[in-house]
Amino acid sequence: MEIPQGNSREDNKARKQIIKDFYASWIAEHPDKKIWNKSLCAYIHVKYQSINETKGHASGTYESTKAVFRLTEILENATLVNEKMKKQEDNNQKAFSKILVMKYKEIKLTVGYQPSKGHYVQYCITVPGARMHKK
Repeated sequence: MEIPQGNSREDNKARKQIIKDFYASWIAEHPDKKIWNKSLCAYIHVKYQSINETKGHASGTYESTKAVFRLTEILENATLVNEKMKKQEDNNQKAFSKILVMKYKEIKLTVGYQPSKGHYVQYCITVPGARMHKK
């Protein structure tokens, strides 16, 4: 599958669709929608919010979109870098009590802790500092 590398609206839209399609196939292979993380010694769950946030952020760059294809590897092997409070003004983070910043190689994995269920939830995957490529 070829991932568009440009920065046009059409390229961004195509990357969003690629991410959405990838998550659909990933969930078909992982119907329990969770992967054991070695660093946290806990499952990281993939939920609708995971897909929505990642689709919105990772589609901004080719590198971040490409990183999403390593989802299982990232969820298994990312290590904790920083723990911070959720953004109070961000409605997308209201279900979380804290946000964990994790890293796997050059990839940033943001995870929210949902205390009501005791779940770690994949929030977003990006490659910090990635730049748009022009063809």
